[in-house]
Amino acid sequence: MHRDVSTPNRVLLALTLVAVAAWLLLPLASLAPNRIVPGTPLHAHEAFGWAGALAALPGLFGLAALAWRPSARRLWLALALAMLLLMGLPAWLALAAALTIDPSQPQARMGLGAAFWLLLFCLALMVIELRSRLALGAVAGWLLGALVLAAWWLATPWLEPLALWREYQGRSDQFAGAVVDHLLLVGGAVGTSLVLGTGIALAMRRHTGVERIGFTVLNFLQTIPSLALFGLLLAPLAWLSANVGWVHALGIRGIGWAPAFLALLGYSLLPMVRNTFVALSGVDPGVLESARGMGMSRGQVFWQVRLPLALPVVLEGVRITTVQAIGLTAVAALIGAGGLGTFIFQGLGQAAMDLVLLGALPILAMALAADSLLGALTRRLDPRLASGASA
Repeated sequence: MHRDVSTPNRVLLALTLVAVAAWLLLPLASLAPNRIVPGTPLHAHEAFGWAGALAALPGLFGLAALAWRPSARRLWLALALAMLLLMGLPAWLALAAALTIDPSQPQARMGLGAAFWLLLFCLALMVIELRSRLALGAVAGWLLGALVLAAWWLATPWLEPLALWREYQGRSDQFAGAVVDHLLLVGGAVGTSLVLGTGIALAMRRHTGVERIGFTVLNFLQTIPSLALFGLLLAPLAWLSANVGWVHALGIRGIGWAPAFLALLGYSLLPMVRNTFVALSGVDPGVLESARGMGMSRGQVFWQVRLPLALPVVLEGVRITTVQAIGLTAVAALIGAGGLGTFIFQGLGQAAMDLVLLGALPILAMALAADSLLGALTRRLDPRLASGASA
């Protein structure tokens, strides 16, 4: 069922104004003769001329017109127009590169400017707003995202001078390995924290003392900065590696994956334990009593009644933990654990912001994908949302 569309959509109007201002006033890109020299800002009117720059505005003004007197049909048209503009952003970059980069300078490169990022942000928010207004489901949202990614991937042959693309081409093998390392660390920490967190939460429900001590310890772990925790783990792990044969055989060292995994596990336990404890404790006692009255054993009540009802809240803890771990894993590169944080810190050390983006953008994409997938799964398993949807 569509929302009320009789009044102007202020969100779309505001985003359109920001996008127009960014296109006209902020640099679309930056040009540099090589990787070392800082880039020179390039505005849209400098790349295409004022006539070419103004030619992009009818699409944005069209969105404003559709948002001013919205209807269901106009919202669909606005969604199609916003998608076309979002999918066409790489075409503007390719055209700017073709018009401004001298072919006799093969090392010349183009960086992404503030106007590009603001346009990307505004258009993406427009698509999200329109999807919400049209009450499109999660599958439709993923299809829209896939269309944008496909359009951008098809444009890569014309984006050869793009600095971000060149950084990727020079490190494509390392990039694939970094993604795998990042996912392994995140998956290992989240999976282990789910198992340990469930066990700790069950122990807390049985013993009040365990609850008090457990939350005190886990809250204390959250207060330790990540770099400090890496430093605290370095000495004991190095000693174990030097004095215990099987620890050394497992590849556990003072630096590397082991301290990163333990630190991520420590940070992941609090949200996992808290959500699991609250979920298991929050099941309606009347429902549990009814299950016992039907002759169910304690184990059957737990597995067939309590756990299914608590599962949406438990999954919410998994979602929070996963998104947190994806971001924190970037810091693990400082102790040789690999992952996408390697590119971030290399870029910072070399003052190469495109190399920083090569590490940061996939982390952002992973976090958004994990949040969306686990959020959709939580909503699907939540009986309250399911009954509301069926009604």
